[in-house]
Amino acid sequence: MNKLIVSPSPHVHSGDSVKKNMLNVIYALIPAYLVSLFYFGLGALIVSLTAIVACVLFEYLIQRFLLKQKPTIGDCSAILTGLLLGFNLPSNLPVWMVVIGALVAIGIGKMSFGGLGQNPFNPALVGRVFLLISFPAAMTTWPRPITWNMQYLDAETAATPLSLIKEKGAEAMPRLLDMFIGNMGGSLGEVSAIALLIGGLYLIYTRTITWHIPVSILATVFVFTGIIWLVDPEMSMNPLMHLLTGGLMLGSIFMATDYVTSPMTPLGQIIYGIGIGIITVVIRVWGSYPEGMSFAILIMNAVTPLLNTYIRPKRFGENKTK
Repeated sequence: MNKLIVSPSPHVHSGDSVKKNMLNVIYALIPAYLVSLFYFGLGALIVSLTAIVACVLFEYLIQRFLLKQKPTIGDCSAILTGLLLGFNLPSNLPVWMVVIGALVAIGIGKMSFGGLGQNPFNPALVGRVFLLISFPAAMTTWPRPITWNMQYLDAETAATPLSLIKEKGAEAMPRLLDMFIGNMGGSLGEVSAIALLIGGLYLIYTRTITWHIPVSILATVFVFTGIIWLVDPEMSMNPLMHLLTGGLMLGSIFMATDYVTSPMTPLGQIIYGIGIGIITVVIRVWGSYPEGMSFAILIMNAVTPLLNTYIRPKRFGENKTK
């Protein structure tokens, strides 16, 4: 008698792969990277390349000699982690600090949990937050954006918009146009909202990500800060400025949407995004740090397993009236 043999799912291949998705995110980051090179020059190039090379090297060495596994650096995930780590750093950060951040991102944030697909927290943000806590002065000293700047460690420094409002109030904020195109202080990959939005639209168009997480984060921040601004305009800048400053765009589009550390269902992603938006605003407005996006994403990364457990789609064929 012939037996019907059914192989394990999935039965239909979509054509996606880890490498393809990683490359799509890297392609989407190119506009923001070009803007960072334009405004921060040599420093942006040194910091980003150092982070990428260090992440790839550490992943190879850990897999090859510690875990005794076949290295998987060909999937481009280490390259993406290095690029995102560099995007979260000032363009004048010393090379040795960048290397330490890369070691923490790959060694602790990723490989200590078993590698790609098993890490509960975004590796690049683990490295970034470690550096922020360990070297707060260096991590909060940003070069002034100067076109074709060929300086590195000796570049002139300037405060970010979020730092300015903490110190001098909303009247010290730069123009909206400068904030939109990236002509302001900040980490090298977070300054240009328009470049990050272009990358985000590319990711949605290629179905690398969905709209649920970015839109829920941005909408939550806009509504929450809008209420605060209407109640007390001197306490916070207007909501549009909140959207254009700090790591909000970078985090919403490229960090919070990480497949491994974000919820699987659309409803779970919306709740996840709302949580990130609320925590970010609380830290920005009432916390001691001017920026809270990194902490908010890591906190909600920890909530992701709960969201995946309690917010699940109905099984195929399940009686919905139960």
